[in-house]
Amino acid sequence: MTTPALRNNLLPPGLVSNLQEVLSNRKAAGGGEDDGESSKPDKSDNDSAQPSSSGNDPDDDNGSKPIILVTNSDGIESPGLSYLVDALVREGVYNVHVIAPQSDKSTSGHSVSLKETVEVASVETNAAIAYEISGTPVDCVSLALSGALFSWSRPALVISGINKGSSCGHHMFYSSVVAGAREALINGVPSISISLNWKKDGSGESDFKDAVTVCLPIINTTIRDIEKGVFPKGFSLDIEIPTSPSTNKGLKVTKRSLWRSALCWQAISATRNQAASRFTGGQPGLGMQFAQLSRDASAAGAARRLTTQKKNIEVVESVGVAGKSDFKRTVKYFRAEMLDREQQEEDEDLDFRALENGFVTITPLSPSLHLDSETKTAALDWISSALLSGQ
Repeated sequence: MTTPALRNNLLPPGLVSNLQEVLSNRKAAGGGEDDGESSKPDKSDNDSAQPSSSGNDPDDDNGSKPIILVTNSDGIESPGLSYLVDALVREGVYNVHVIAPQSDKSTSGHSVSLKETVEVASVETNAAIAYEISGTPVDCVSLALSGALFSWSRPALVISGINKGSSCGHHMFYSSVVAGAREALINGVPSISISLNWKKDGSGESDFKDAVTVCLPIINTTIRDIEKGVFPKGFSLDIEIPTSPSTNKGLKVTKRSLWRSALCWQAISATRNQAASRFTGGQPGLGMQFAQLSRDASAAGAARRLTTQKKNIEVVESVGVAGKSDFKRTVKYFRAEMLDREQQEEDEDLDFRALENGFVTITPLSPSLHLDSETKTAALDWISSALLSGQ
């Protein structure tokens, strides 16, 4: 049955009374006249209002908090990311946003999914707005800063990490956790990359929790000086945490070394072809597919020409393709692994050497290979005064 109120397009008496009371209160507060402001939403009149998806609604407490964007290279479900985000949320003074790869992209470097469709899906987290994407860490940062996903385009700080495995020396060129921070720096946003010197036979998940405890004061100090406007520009901080974070020997400013892992390629036996075919759905290789398409297209074209030629024109059909023997295609399979190399550099101030000696290393990085002298001086002065003085 239709109620009288709905049938006559009238509001229920109780709701009319409530609205009249609200309007009366607003007029009394504003001098009794409607000055055009009564149409604006009043937060006190709607206690059930939900915050905006960006977390930056002016009426939201998060609106006054500095925004921290967190990404990583190990994937959205990695413990390093989870422990870091939980700790930042618990601080209660940051507006935390997360965007990370769906899967491990640790050695993708500064690669970008140009002209490819990237899938983005929301992820449930503890009080942080989070997304996972099918792209790389650089994609994550670039998308976040573009304004296409979040309503803001410039967080106070971008943190990339905590990565499983160090990024010292020349490994920074392979490292996508460093690349995530570098992408932020290229776009003029202060950034930090964080890596844990994970050892396969000696590290555990709890080490990430200890690593967060170690780097959180550095993050807090960085945000503090960014908010004050005294954080120097032109560099990002690369933080490397030793294998046993809870027993570290303290912070140490280090120089980028020439350390690198060796790429070792191994041939895979032909008996493992079935395993390899799972990645291509059992289809022939791309070159084979293109060759077949070319042959099909040639045959179809020849057939069309034969049917459309006039009778008084001599038709010569090409037999070039048919006359050649099939090319015998050889397929081989290889797999690359990163292997540690023995290092000859002995300088105790180099990143990998200080890290192996148990120090938390802090290395200022620039988008280019070397910091210019002015930026380097500003970076070292800030690290010395803001971080090392507090030890």
